[in-house]
Amino acid sequence: MLSQVDSTRLFKKRKIGLVSSAIGTATIGSTALYFAWYKDYTAHKFHVFNDAPEWLQMDKAGHTLTNYQISNASYHTLKWAGYSDNKSIVVAGLSSLTYMSIIEVMDGYSDGWGFSWSDMGANATGVAIFCGQQYFLKNQIVKMKFSFHQSHYWQYRPNLLGENLLQQSLKDYNGQSYWLSFNIGSVLKKESKFPKWLNVAVGYGAEGMISGRDDYVIVPAQGQVIGGDRYRKLFLSLDVDLSKIKTKSKVLKKVFQAINWIKIPAPTLEFSKKGVTGHALYF
Repeated sequence: MLSQVDSTRLFKKRKIGLVSSAIGTATIGSTALYFAWYKDYTAHKFHVFNDAPEWLQMDKAGHTLTNYQISNASYHTLKWAGYSDNKSIVVAGLSSLTYMSIIEVMDGYSDGWGFSWSDMGANATGVAIFCGQQYFLKNQIVKMKFSFHQSHYWQYRPNLLGENLLQQSLKDYNGQSYWLSFNIGSVLKKESKFPKWLNVAVGYGAEGMISGRDDYVIVPAQGQVIGGDRYRKLFLSLDVDLSKIKTKSKVLKKVFQAINWIKIPAPTLEFSKKGVTGHALYF
């Protein structure tokens, strides 16, 4: 067991390393983002763009999830470095908002995009979901998660929706789902025999989108109209909170922590304007 002096030295080294790595990661990340997204677009005077109606708000769900997960990762890293619980919560939330705000400002100067207030609202929502629970409940009873399955829409506009599976998981909103996964065991008495790892998840998705808005359709040679019939989907499913699974393996614990943002495929009910559909396993 470390003495108080040794602990102080250890945490000091960790804090120095954390600050250095944060600066390096932000610099490298911003540079990579510029060359990946912005270098092919002309820079213009800062402008605002209202993209709230696009993609049936699936992109906003993505912003919310991203900020939730960045706040989550930042919080645990700050705690590892020896910061207090409250300071870790505040710094994690502010660092997530700051980083994503930089990206929004870069959007504001690009003719390919624009500064989006709705994106900023989604960013703040993700931070609030994590930081609010951590501050008031000292626990993440509700975790935000993500799932993806390959849709058939990408083939009609692969340049926009992705040419391979990795690109599609990021770009094709038709195959994405965003989840709020509720850990029932966290609100029950400790003596309850309800499985601590079993969650109930509510999800959101959308389909029929080959463009941001509904004014773009494709008519293939066979005469079938692709696009235009856009609709939202709600899901009710089971999930697994991997952080609640007991294991003596440190490696396995790290793996569980790393992938716990992914919604586990499970039996699912889908609700949409087309009715109720049951899935034996939904990805």
